[in-house]
Amino acid sequence: MLNNIRFLVKNLVFRLRGDHTTEKLIKNGLQVGENFNRMVGVIIDPSHCHHITIGDNVTLAPRVHILAHDASLKTFIGYSRIGNVVIGNRVFIGADSVVLPGVMIGDDVIIGANSTITKSIPSGSVVVGSPARIICSTEELIQKHRNLMSNRPIYNSSYSFRNNPSDEMKKQMRTDLSDMLPGYIE
Repeated sequence: MLNNIRFLVKNLVFRLRGDHTTEKLIKNGLQVGENFNRMVGVIIDPSHCHHITIGDNVTLAPRVHILAHDASLKTFIGYSRIGNVVIGNRVFIGADSVVLPGVMIGDDVIIGANSTITKSIPSGSVVVGSPARIICSTEELIQKHRNLMSNRPIYNSSYSFRNNPSDEMKKQMRTDLSDMLPGYIE
């Protein structure tokens, strides 16, 4: 009973915002793998979600848009362009990014914030920009940060927002990171 009430409230909130729940999109044809993380404000093309496939362990950061249709030509030629969108496994798409129709994103891809994905991205790539371009391999980025971690602050999960860190812990992190170089948190 409690789960039904939560489901109804969630649907109502999404409808009031003019959005669609992941569950509703799946019912309409969206294909999603395991451990899918859809953050606040993500728009997955509701009228063409059946053209979208998302793999396992994918995170869509806030305000990402996944589009399977493009209506920009509708006024001129009477038709909208449509295309499938396939997102592989272990993909992170940064905040405010847009994925356009006809794009395939490979496995192990990191897409930087505010990127526009206009063409397919090969597996193991890090891309940024509008239009997005490859800047390095995922493995190169991982190795760079593993090297940085050897002499930068590392914080356990007690410092994360979900564990409500104390004011003193927050102050410590601000001080530790005052040199504007990154630290790392679980």
